[in-house]
Amino acid sequence: MDHPSWTAIISQDEGWWIGWIAEVPGVNAQERTREALLETLAEVLREALEMNRHDALTHADGHYEEVAVSL
Repeated sequence: MDHPSWTAIISQDEGWWIGWIAEVPGVNAQERTREALLETLAEVLREALEMNRHDALTHADGHYEEVAVSL
């Protein structure tokens, strides 16, 4: 399966780099360097997707089918 790409909205403010993943509410970070910000955003996104998957599987209560959905 292809891995989707995500849009990071980033800016620099008073020596800090701040960013958000546009497609996933709550995925944001703040770091001292641009590179560190992008790494942290990727990690926070990975954790959020894993948590959302776990929640979905828990709610499905063992009775589910996984289907790929394309935009």
